[in-house]
Amino acid sequence: MTDSAVTETAATSTELDNSGRIRQSVQVSDAGPCRKHLKVTVEEVEIRDRFEAKFSELAADAQVRGFRPGKAPRKLIENRYRREILEQMKNELLLQSLEQLSQDKSISPISPPDLDPRRVDIPEKGEFVYEFEVEVRPEFQLPEYKGLKLKKPVHTYTPEEIAKEEKRVLSTYGLPIDKTGAIAIGDRVTVSGPVKHGDREIGKLKNTAFIVDQKLAFKDGIANKFGDQIKGKSVGDTVTIDIDLMRNQNLQDLQGITVKAELTIEKIEEIKLPELNDDFLEQFGVSKPDEFRELIEVILKRRLEHQQRQVARQQFMGFIEKEMTWDLPQDLLIKQARTAMARRVMEMRADGIPEEEILKRQRILSQDILKSTERALKEHFVLQRIAEAENLEVSVEDIEDEVARIAAREGESSRRVRARLEREDLIDALAAELLERKSIDFIMDGANFEEVPLEASERSGPNVATSDAQAVAKSDDEPAAEPIPGGN
Repeated sequence: MTDSAVTETAATSTELDNSGRIRQSVQVSDAGPCRKHLKVTVEEVEIRDRFEAKFSELAADAQVRGFRPGKAPRKLIENRYRREILEQMKNELLLQSLEQLSQDKSISPISPPDLDPRRVDIPEKGEFVYEFEVEVRPEFQLPEYKGLKLKKPVHTYTPEEIAKEEKRVLSTYGLPIDKTGAIAIGDRVTVSGPVKHGDREIGKLKNTAFIVDQKLAFKDGIANKFGDQIKGKSVGDTVTIDIDLMRNQNLQDLQGITVKAELTIEKIEEIKLPELNDDFLEQFGVSKPDEFRELIEVILKRRLEHQQRQVARQQFMGFIEKEMTWDLPQDLLIKQARTAMARRVMEMRADGIPEEEILKRQRILSQDILKSTERALKEHFVLQRIAEAENLEVSVEDIEDEVARIAAREGESSRRVRARLEREDLIDALAAELLERKSIDFIMDGANFEEVPLEASERSGPNVATSDAQAVAKSDDEPAAEPIPGGN
């Protein structure tokens, strides 16, 4: 299809007789980035033939007062049932026309058409014409994706790194106890104080507890230097924390800016790690401390495999960045943000990333959801095209197998996991993620890899603590700010 308006005839009289297709013509024109305007004209003969068939069928057994069944005059029946028949014909013709259109046109919609059947009228005489707009995949030349030269980060985890990760995992199950002295990474602090934009107070934290990590993710922003700004402070000290507010929240004039929290430290606690006794180890499906450490090593290896896939993906997208000059409209990004995030979460779950770590990465991605969604959508469109070019498909069995894997990791039944995904309308997102994964695997299978050391900063999980607190106070009529959901 070209960008200019196109007119095509979808069927001839002979085709109608043999295939049941309707005779219609379609005009397609651009309506903006990733948006097409369609004008569909269904020929008058389609209306006339159906109108005649329906009234002939109705006249055979219509019950009209004063006449025996099937004996009422045709004109009387038409006058009485005309409106009802026309409405029924409109719905049937519209459905068949749209189904035929989806088969005939090289249009790949990414959302339902902007079409309200209640605003469409079918005439008693003449052609049936309706128009609508639909969001479609962008049109672009598929870049070279075979035989790429990619870097592959590799690393062998040391006993010290495994012990550090074990401590990090155990700390989430630890018991906070009072601490005297200065704050250190891993401590739990309780703070109170205002959040300000200049001299204007826009929020307030009161007796709010945080785990100290390099970054702190609020519901509506991230303190990217939290660890550096609060380390070494003591009870009674006041510290100023920079918070970068998210761009996707209902924050009026505050979206994307940096605000300051003036926090007084009220309490410091250190985390006492739990003992690796039988009761504790049982929840991880192991019985010995050595088995628990082996499990920690598995988590680290899964993270490395996830990072390898992400690095390959980023390199591939970097190669074709200059090709992706097409714009995606803002309203499309907003509508697709949830689905894009859901695919990222599913990808992390598929790679065995722990739920706590997924939440941290999700908060980081949510900081500027429209920007991350734009990149994710462009990746999706390219990977989808590769899947089409290589005849890669996702089967029902693929989806069921993935649901089973998710269920096994979460300790739930496949039936409950599938029911949850269906309830949250995420089955299509799961299928899309599986298709992207197959495309990435195809690219990686044909790539030439150069092994490079894994960056030191990438050897552990994201150094982010999460909090349910909001930096900006919500108004009474405003829902609490939440990152775009992608999981539980």
